[in-house]
This record gives sequence, C-alpha cells and structure tokens, in this order.
Amino acid sequence: MNNVLAWRIAIRYLKGKRSGNAVPILSRISMVAIAVGSCAMIILLSVFNGFDYLVRDLYKAFYADIKITPSSGKFFTPDATLYNILNQTKGIKGYANVIEDNVLLKSDENQCVATVKGVENNYFNINDIRRYITDGSDSITEYDNAVPPDSLATSVQASSILGSQLMGELGLAPDNPFSTLMMYYPDAAEGNSGNLMSGYRSVKLRADGAFHIQDDFDSKYLLTSLKKVQELFNNKGKLSAIELKIENVAESDNIKELLSERLGKSYKVETRFEQNRTLYMVISTERWAFFAILTLVLFIASLNMIGALALLVMEKQKDMAILKAMGAERNTIRNIFIAEGVLWSLIGGGVGLIVGTLICIGQQHFHFIQLPGAYIVDGFPVHISLTDYPIIIAIVILVGIVAAWYPAQRSVRIEAPSLRSN
Repeated sequence: MNNVLAWRIAIRYLKGKRSGNAVPILSRISMVAIAVGSCAMIILLSVFNGFDYLVRDLYKAFYADIKITPSSGKFFTPDATLYNILNQTKGIKGYANVIEDNVLLKSDENQCVATVKGVENNYFNINDIRRYITDGSDSITEYDNAVPPDSLATSVQASSILGSQLMGELGLAPDNPFSTLMMYYPDAAEGNSGNLMSGYRSVKLRADGAFHIQDDFDSKYLLTSLKKVQELFNNKGKLSAIELKIENVAESDNIKELLSERLGKSYKVETRFEQNRTLYMVISTERWAFFAILTLVLFIASLNMIGALALLVMEKQKDMAILKAMGAERNTIRNIFIAEGVLWSLIGGGVGLIVGTLICIGQQHFHFIQLPGAYIVDGFPVHISLTDYPIIIAIVILVGIVAAWYPAQRSVRIEAPSLRSN
C-alpha cells in the first residue's frame, strides 16, 4: 500500500502545477538528456546488429557451417570410415571436398600471390558464394568443354572463378575467351634444382567468372577444379578440409560435438563461429564497449536530475510534513522521490527509444547514411532487435534510481517545517 501511495504522489508531482523555480526546467533538461542517451543506445545496438548480420551473411560464402580439417599437417587422405560417419550423422545436409593453399598467379599483365580453393561443383550447394558471382560462369569445369580430355595438354584448361579485385589486378575479364592465367606451386621434389622455374609445378586456367563479396575475399581467393589443384600440389586424392552444410544451423554445436567424438583426435571439427572466433569476438567486444561508454554518458547526463530532484525535495517539505503527520513511514517518503526519478527517466527513455527506432527504420528503408567505398550494401546496415529494448529500459530505470537515491535519502533527513500558516 505504501508503494502504491508513493507512485500516486510521484505521478501527481509529475502532472501537477509547475512552480516558478528551476525544477521544471531542470526536469525537462534531464528528460532530454536521457532521451538522447537512449536514442543513441538503440541506434548503436541496431547498427552493430546490422554489421553482425552482414558479416555473418558474407562469411557464409567461404566459411561452411562446419569444417573438418586434419589435427596435424596441411593435407589428409579421407577414407571410407570418415564418409560413412558423415553419411550416418543426422542433421548434415551435404558436404564438399576442398583442397586449399597459397599459390603464385601470373597473367600477361601482372602476377600476385593468392589462395586457391580446389572444389567440385557441389561446393556451391554447401556455401553461398553462387549468389555473389557477378560476372561469367557460376560453375567449375575441369576441362574446356570444346576440347576433349585426350587432346594436347596445352589446349586443356580448367575454368576458374576469381575475386573481382584479383581479376582486376591480373588484368583479366570473364567475357574474354583469351583471358587465361598460370598458377604456380612449389615442387618439393625439384626444390634443390639450379633452375628457379623448375622448382614449381604449374597449371593453366581460364578466368571464367568473378565474384564480389568483400575485400578480404575479393583480393585473395580463386576457385578452380579440385582434381587440377590436387595435381598441381602433387597430392592426388588428398584434401585440406571437408566442409559441411547443416539442416538447422542452431544444431551446429551439437553436431560438431558428435562428429568430434566419432572422428577422434585425428581431425579437428569447427563451427563457423570457431573458424572466425577472433572476428566475432571483436564485433561483440566493440558492441558492448560502446554500449558501456553510452551508459556512462547516460549516468553523467543524469546529474541534472540529481539537482532537479534535490530542489523538488526542498519545495515539497510541507507536503512531506503532512504525510508524516498522517503516519507515512520514512520509506514511503523516500520512495516518492525515487519513483519521481524513475518516471523522469522512463519518459525520457521512452521518447528516445521511439525516436531512435524511427531513425533506424528510416535508415533501413531510405539509406540516409551511405557506407564509404565499394560494398554490396548501399548504406549502413541496421537490424532492430527486440531483445535490446529490455536492456536499455533496465539501464534507464537504473539511472533514474541512482540519480534519485541521494535526494530521496535527504528527504527523510530534512527537518519538516511548521504546518502553521505564516
């Protein structure tokens, strides 16, 4: 009952007639400060949510739901037992064999070091790279379709798909039939030869397609035939990884644990998060670091509220004397001003959340703020998460309680003035 009374009086003070002192002005300033802080919080969290979703979406192109690699060494030879385990494990939608390593690429115009991924065409069903292929072919062929496999080796060229930046650096174009490149890999057997070029194995490729995802991938990766890369590496039948697609991504951790148990210590099984642990941890750390900074700013902004509530306590001394005379307890008096602080915070926080939400919705639909540079999205990515609202509201309430605590404590210590009229 006492708490109900405290809230009713606090609401009455909020709605009641304004006095001529500085309390109304300071209370409005306090609410505006809380509104700005809560508005910034929801915008910040929504932007980080947007970047998180964008990064996760982009990384699906090159990072599978689950990846199996050897515990030691660069390559391994898969056996029937491994594939039987994969085929018998529920929840695995498919898998693709991959061999990957750094190579030297050389065209007529330039040369550079890149990372080649030897894949089969089912690889495009495991990862989402196909939707990022912007030019040319979206599949891999081991040989030129116009040339039979038993023709001269110089005419036999596997197709390849390159990152758009890598394609530009080498001066290649998917729509040019003469757009070819040489791929070199060190040959351990010839490593001590006096002839530098004899220490490399090579294969000629056609540049049939280009993908555009982000700089980390566009400037680094090249996709081509699995068998061709195995031949180039002189590791026929060997792989560097098996990449898995899961029916329900939420079950990735459970399937990972099951595979780790069945495959033993010879293989390392990683989810997409574990393959990019550092990246995701950086995103999460930055998100909560900025949130903590804004929370601190919110507490600093609430200093106005402390002054306004202290003046309100002084102004309402006669009211407190009447309540005490009527038998109100000290806790009830204190709770009135704590409730008043919470009300001011909630009003400011509510307005801030509404304005921040409208700004986020506007950014989603109209892209007011553009991303600098070349990206696959037009503006800053924004994703509104309903789970962020309870967190911000809780912070706002806490700010109100902390700001009101000192004035509320003073309200029970101030000597009540005489109730007689002067």
